[in-house]
Amino acid sequence: MIDGGASESAYRILMGVLESRTGQTLSPNRIWRIEMSLKPVMQRHGVADLDALVAALVTSTNRQLLDDTVDAMLNNETYFYREHSVFDDIAATALEKLREINAQRRSLTIWHCGVSTGQEAYSMAMLLAEQESKWAGWQVQIIGTDVSYHAISRARVGLYSQFEIQRGLPIQRMVRWFDQTEGGWLAKADLRRRVEFSVQNMLTDRPPLARPADLIFCRNLLLYFSPAMRHKAFARLRVAAAPQSFLVLGAGETVLGQTDQFVASPRLRGLYEPAEQQLRRPVAA
Repeated sequence: MIDGGASESAYRILMGVLESRTGQTLSPNRIWRIEMSLKPVMQRHGVADLDALVAALVTSTNRQLLDDTVDAMLNNETYFYREHSVFDDIAATALEKLREINAQRRSLTIWHCGVSTGQEAYSMAMLLAEQESKWAGWQVQIIGTDVSYHAISRARVGLYSQFEIQRGLPIQRMVRWFDQTEGGWLAKADLRRRVEFSVQNMLTDRPPLARPADLIFCRNLLLYFSPAMRHKAFARLRVAAAPQSFLVLGAGETVLGQTDQFVASPRLRGLYEPAEQQLRRPVAA
């Protein structure tokens, strides 16, 4: 038996449902949180305990119950300007390089994969808006996707609690881009229109991109994938990436030993590039 009194088979089935639907696995330190995470779902659907929930999932055709169960087990941890130095480096290096690469077609596509409740994508939208003179006349598309329909619904609304709005967001940006309401801090219409959000499983669904992505954020998502799923994820990211593009991973993630689709950028610290981009770069004399 595991914490909470549920049978081991119930935990195994729930973990299997999560992996089959999202590709994510639960690490041992997250397993104990399953029952706590699922309590609101069980209360909402009138289910007594985890064993009864699993029985309902196996025998019922209630798609909402399945969606709510998977959604509750996901880790939607995120905040504005997470690791602020990453955004500073991207503004100073990757964006400048992409302006040079795309100078003729004057378009920029940024994909935030595993965007959760949207703070990362809104952070990038604010950063670009504050460089408005640099991007005047450019077509800029910022897409945020996540497998969680609940998280994407929240991202589209753009409403954040006092704790969420203060977590990583300087007060100047908070006042400029958000309005305080009775329900929390609401992203202004001008900010919301700069980002498109969509429910998407990166392992199975085609990303809703108008053109290949020039900059891909996939931070702290691959940590939850098994090696086989991680390999598949990198392949999917490569299909979505422009020939000359950059991939941003989390601080604890790397491509080394994980994939041959991307390699560390020799010029831009902490970023990755499609492997064939390296092959096309001229050899110094």
